[in-house]
Amino acid sequence: MARRDSRRSERVDPVGVCPCGQGLPYRDCCGRLHRGEAQAPTAEALMRSRYAAFAVGEPDYLLGSWHSSTRPARLQIDPGQRWTGLEVVATEQGGLFDSTGIVEFRAHYRDGVGPGAMTERSRFVREDGRWVYLDVDQP
Repeated sequence: MARRDSRRSERVDPVGVCPCGQGLPYRDCCGRLHRGEAQAPTAEALMRSRYAAFAVGEPDYLLGSWHSSTRPARLQIDPGQRWTGLEVVATEQGGLFDSTGIVEFRAHYRDGVGPGAMTERSRFVREDGRWVYLDVDQP
């Protein structure tokens, strides 16, 4: 299992705005999912919580929200990369009564080279009744 990022407490203010972009305090938004107090109700909510987990340094949450068939054995979060914003571009299915979903997003970051962005179409499925990340949708 991944080691907990020791910088987590330095990178997140529980009453500050959650990195996922919903505008709520972290503790009341993705923090609840990261602490295991709630589950993501939709594929988009899970994707947002996973983005926030990268931003605040929660590798255990990322691994736990990964489908068992595609989950890596370990995950290290790049300490030199700071996630600075998230845009949801499109969603397909992934609702309360769906079993699969796709979320396309653009994640902005800053690293040692400067600002950048990555765009991805992520596939999500339900495993044991809860949403999990499966893989990248390859067109």
